Amino acid sequence: QVQLVESGGGLVQPGGSLRLSCVASGFTLDYYAIAWFRQAPGKEREGLSCFDTSGRTYYADSVKGRFIFSSDNVKNTVYLHLFNLKPEDTAVYYCAAGDGSAWPDPVHFGYWGQGTQVFVSS
Repeated sequence: QVQLVESGGGLVQPGGSLRLSCVASGFTLDYYAIAWFRQAPGKEREGLSCFDTSGRTYYADSVKGRFIFSSDNVKNTVYLHLFNLKPEDTAVYYCAAGDGSAWPDPVHFGYWGQGTQVFVSS
């Protein structure tokens, strides 16, 4: 059974950093593309970063240089490191697994975690 469990969100001041974690079970990280998305209230789900099955990492222009994707195959866990956070980064952050061919469109990602809330405010 495929399961994704995110953690690491919280309240952070502008300019601060966070590390989000997503523990995957039921598959190994090289089987599906793994991606991070976020969704702010009233907005569409936004693709942030995707790690495909060929080992390539992609980033949305909006977060390139501030967010970094990493993975630990031993722990079967992926991370999203968030730096220089801004109030507009406030959202629920999700990891997802599946077919990444349409990324940043979330349509082909069939497995989703429950999300972790990031709130950026002074």
